[in-house]
Amino acid sequence: MSQVQNQKIADTQQSATVVALKQSKTGLRPPAEAVAKKAYFSYLNEGAVPGQDVRHWLEAEAHLLGNCA
Repeated sequence: MSQVQNQKIADTQQSATVVALKQSKTGLRPPAEAVAKKAYFSYLNEGAVPGQDVRHWLEAEAHLLGNCA
C-alpha cells in the first residue's frame, strides 16, 4: 500500500474511534459499525489475509473500549 493509502486508513480509523468512544459512554459496547470498520482496516493493514476475522473483531472492540495498550 502507498503512504497516502495508509494515511487515509489511519484517518478513517481515528474517526471511527472518536465516534465509538463518544457512543460507548452511553452503552456497554461500541457500535458494531465502528468495530467493523476498525476490524476491516486491521485486516487490510495486515495484507488482507483471510482467517483472522474473529481476532480482528475482538481486537477492534477492545481498542474502542479502551482496553488496549
